Amino acid sequence: MASYSQYLTKDQEDELRAIANAIVRPGKGILAADESIGSMEKRLKPLGLENTEENRRLYRQLLFNGSDELSQYISGVILFHETLYQKTDDGTPFVEVLKKKGIIPGIKVDKGVIPLAGTVGEATTQGLDDLNARCAQYKKDGAQFAKWRCVHKIGATTPSHTALVEVAQVLARYASICQQNGLVPIVEPETLPDGEHDLERCQKVTETVLAYTYKALNDHHVFLEGTLLKPNMVTPGQSQTAKKYTNEDIGRATVTALQRTVPVAVPGVVFLSGGQSEEDATKNLNAINQYQGKKPWALTFSYGRALQASTLAAWGGKPENVPAAQAVLLKRAKANSLASVGKYSGEAADDSAAQSLFVANHAY
Repeated sequence: MASYSQYLTKDQEDELRAIANAIVRPGKGILAADESIGSMEKRLKPLGLENTEENRRLYRQLLFNGSDELSQYISGVILFHETLYQKTDDGTPFVEVLKKKGIIPGIKVDKGVIPLAGTVGEATTQGLDDLNARCAQYKKDGAQFAKWRCVHKIGATTPSHTALVEVAQVLARYASICQQNGLVPIVEPETLPDGEHDLERCQKVTETVLAYTYKALNDHHVFLEGTLLKPNMVTPGQSQTAKKYTNEDIGRATVTALQRTVPVAVPGVVFLSGGQSEEDATKNLNAINQYQGKKPWALTFSYGRALQASTLAAWGGKPENVPAAQAVLLKRAKANSLASVGKYSGEAADDSAAQSLFVANHAY
C-alpha cells in the first residue's frame, strides 16, 4: 500500500529547493575540486611537486582565491574533506572565501568505488555506514550540497541488472540521508566512456541507468526538487573509431536520453566531462543547449579536469605563475558559462584545451 507520509518538513523542502535552484542559475555551473589525495598525486607529480598537504592547499588556494569575476560563472565548488577545513595564507577558511564570493560550498561524501562481487568487473560505491553523522557535521561546517559518484561500464555483458539495482539503491540511500541533513544531493550515476561502443549504445545504456536511478529515488521518497543530476554526456566509446560523431549528434542523443528518463521536477543537470578535452566538453555542452527540443531542466556543467587541466599547466607549481593560472581558469569558466546557455562560439579554443583528458577506468 502506498504511503503518504511527509518525509521532510516544508521548511526542509524549501531550503533544499532554494540551494538546488541557486546552483543552476542561468549561466552558472560547478567547479569540481574534490580530487582525493591519491588523485592529487596524479595532478602534482607531472609538475615535479610532492603530494603534500601544503602543496594541495596551495593549488586549491589558487583556484578559490582569484578574481571575484569567477562567481559570474561558477555557482558552487565541490570540495574534498581535507579541503573543506583548509585555509588561505592569511588564515581565512576556504569555505569563507567561497561564501564571500557568493559561491556555494559542497562536499564529496562517497568513499570510493569498489568491486561488486558476483559481477564481471562491475562496481559499487562505499561510504554509507557513517554518512548520516558526516553529513550533519559537514552541514554545520558550511557545506550546502554533496556529491556521490557511482559508475557503470559498457561491455558485452554490462551493465548487469545486479549492478543497475545496486547502484540505484546506493544513490537513493545517499540522497535521502543528505536531504535529512539539509544537503542537496548531486546524484552521479556515471556511465564510463571506456569501450568500443557507438553513440546509440551509450544512449540506450544511459537511459537504462537513469531509469533505474529515478525508480530508486522515488522508492526512497527523495524530494526531487531538492536534488541535482550529474550524468555523463552521451558519447561514443573512447576506443570507437568506425564512425565520427558531431557535437550536434552528441547534443541530440544526450537531450533525448534525458527527456526519456529525468523527471521535470529535477531543477538541473550538471554534466561531468568524462575525460573529454576541455574544448570538447565545452562544445558538447553548447550543442546540448542549442538542441531544439523540450528541456525543462537547467543543463550546465560540473567539471573537474575540463576546468583545471590548462590551469594546472599554466601554474606549473610556481608562485609567480598563480595570476596567469587564475586567468586561465576564468577563461575556461566563462567558456562553459556561455555553453550552458548555448552561446559559446569557440572563444577559448587553443592547443592546450584540445588535448584529450581520457584516463581508462578513471577513479578519484
